Amino acid sequence: MFRLRPEARAAVRVTVDGRDVSVPEGASAAAAVLLAGADAIRQTPVTGAPRLPYCMMGVCFDCLAEIDGVPNRQACMVPVREGMVIACQRGARVIDPEAA
Repeated sequence: MFRLRPEARAAVRVTVDGRDVSVPEGASAAAAVLLAGADAIRQTPVTGAPRLPYCMMGVCFDCLAEIDGVPNRQACMVPVREGMVIACQRGARVIDPEAA
């Protein structure tokens, strides 16, 4: 379903939910999720429904993910970099009141 465009670009290695994936330099973290063939990148807080990137331009928020340990990142707006770790975000974000 999701295919790379034919032009050649350098590749970077990222990890998506424990799977190593080679992604073209300059691609988004959301594209890496799709290339990895992930079933979901987040689960909704109320029903736990699975979601994947949808609009790929920062409008819909279906691509919220934990990127390098930071939750609630819009994966479609974050360019990949070598060694990036992208993890499925499950449920609502936990807010630490002591961190404020």
